[in-house]
Amino acid sequence: MELLIKQAQEFERKKITHMTTSDRVSASREAKNIVLKINEIYKKNKDPKLMEVMKKITLKKRKIEKRLRGLVEMI
Repeated sequence: MELLIKQAQEFERKKITHMTTSDRVSASREAKNIVLKINEIYKKNKDPKLMEVMKKITLKKRKIEKRLRGLVEMI
């Protein structure tokens, strides 16, 4: 569990500016994997700290995907 929290914190600190499209796609997939793994643990113990971590990661993931959709629509 601590490893997942550290992984989530590292992802949260990652800069999303000046990313290539492939970087954005991989970051979005990474965020999805982190959230799904944390969610499995959250289902068992209902720790509010885990829910907060998932919310933060999801927010960053949405920002990345919003930029991805914007790039696709421009082309």
